[in-house]
Amino acid sequence: MEAVAAETSLRSQAQTWTSLIRRVRNHEMPPRGALAPSLDEVERFSQWAEQALRREICALGPAPGPAVVRRLNRDEYAATLRDLLDIHLDIASALPADGAGGEGFDNAAETLFLSPLLAEKYLEVAKFAIDYAAKEHKSRLKVLIASPGNGLTEGQAARAVLEDFLPKAFRRPVTADEVASYLGLFHAARRLGQPYDGAVFFALRGALISPSFLFRVEAPHSSPEPRPLDSYALASRLSYFLWGSMPDELLFDVAAAGKLHDPQVLGVLTRRMLRHDRALGFAQRFVEQWLGTRALLTDKAPDAKLFPQYAADEELRSDIRLQPVLFFQEVFVRDLPLTDFLDSPHTVGTSNLSKLFGFELAVRKDRRKQPQWVELPEGSHRGGLLGMPAVLAVSSYPYRTSPVLRGAFILEALLGEPPPPPPPGVPPLDQPGQILAAASVRERLERHRADPACGSCHSRIDPLGFALENYDVLGRWRDEEGGKPIDHAGELPGGVRFRGPAELKKVLLERKDAFVRNLTAKMLGYALGRGLTLTDACAVEQIVEHVRAHDYRAQALIDGIVGSIPFRMQAPSQAASISRKESSVR
Repeated sequence: MEAVAAETSLRSQAQTWTSLIRRVRNHEMPPRGALAPSLDEVERFSQWAEQALRREICALGPAPGPAVVRRLNRDEYAATLRDLLDIHLDIASALPADGAGGEGFDNAAETLFLSPLLAEKYLEVAKFAIDYAAKEHKSRLKVLIASPGNGLTEGQAARAVLEDFLPKAFRRPVTADEVASYLGLFHAARRLGQPYDGAVFFALRGALISPSFLFRVEAPHSSPEPRPLDSYALASRLSYFLWGSMPDELLFDVAAAGKLHDPQVLGVLTRRMLRHDRALGFAQRFVEQWLGTRALLTDKAPDAKLFPQYAADEELRSDIRLQPVLFFQEVFVRDLPLTDFLDSPHTVGTSNLSKLFGFELAVRKDRRKQPQWVELPEGSHRGGLLGMPAVLAVSSYPYRTSPVLRGAFILEALLGEPPPPPPPGVPPLDQPGQILAAASVRERLERHRADPACGSCHSRIDPLGFALENYDVLGRWRDEEGGKPIDHAGELPGGVRFRGPAELKKVLLERKDAFVRNLTAKMLGYALGRGLTLTDACAVEQIVEHVRAHDYRAQALIDGIVGSIPFRMQAPSQAASISRKESSVR
């Protein structure tokens, strides 16, 4: 402990302090049997240490963070092929799912390795996509911009196609040598007897398995200091953040004009991109991973026997899964306060959701089955994410609600304060599939909290979940269960009391800065495509300050991220960084 005894260690031993905070908060320190601090003391120490650590790190100023070479994940690869070749196929399903890393997203560089087996899959998909594009009239017109004749030789026509295609595929200008390399593939195919069109598409297939297409690579630089990204790399960062795909023609043109680093231009472009149809993919990928609602397609789906309404109605399942996604999109397009995620007078509704909620939503009769932005009636209990069936189902067991899961969901997904794992040897509350009445669940949890090994954490978790017990697994409202009234009262350490979801949301709104900080960290990690580092904490704090200064408006979060140093700047290469450190030592 001598290493962290002095205040200066917050800067010199930042990694040690990060580990120490995590271990104290997870009750791994002090060791079992030693005199332990109270839960309140643990929280006060952890908050002080985190704030002090952030202050010390931010004294150095924000930094670009590590440079990464990142493979396109399967969704990005499929979307890029769609936009490059103008083909509309479910290509992503032919590739294996990518694992989550960093801040919990599947676009994190640290998990996007390329194994020999995966390389073969990409080769197969590239061949399939090119063969399909060669047969589709619209795709052929987009790709084959030149043909022999009218004074053009075969070689000249093929070169024209490649000079148009390669900069789009590689998302940057290409060199004459790169064009010559793929032109060599064209000539090799012609010598083997392939017709002109077939030889061109053979060369293009080679481009689609090139590292320049499959990976997002930012050219290193030898400067000892961080520098702005080149315009094309910034265009790709922006496009893969908000669209999950390659830049379009306008983004390429602005990058070519060198205007992308102009804050006003960047602001106009981001708002245009948020309103574009492609932004729905961003909303779906981010929300389903942030909230974990992708799991409704697999292990978190409500039990088919207990909830036949959900199992039998595909439209209802789709409406439930898409509601938080479309709500997220509306909040950003309409530039609403980020606090609307905690409570809101509006929601996204359909006739199916009206039936599930038990009251009529003001949906237009001529498009009742289409999702619509609607005002909620007074006292509906449906404002914000916690009133949405997808969130309530994914934070339940498939067979019953769980105050523990729902409380932990609020702490982790909304406030960014994940509870520690349960101590070893603690028996589960119930057996899988065992149906317990709400009253018996509460009784068992009361006994659970009586155990000192469990009580310190459950006193933070369970009260939050109890406030949501009026919602069943599907999110339907209930006032009683098993003939007994639902007990939806909760009390947090420190004496904060609340009853039901409406009062819980007021408690959460009082902690809106914690919510915004967590959402900022999640979205910054997603935008950068990597896990955040200690030095990124400063950028997160600056973005939160920017959002707060703009009344917590949603677009201020996007502006803060795309204008941040980690997003706009490039770190020096490793060799240059080492050289700078050596010179500073001398």
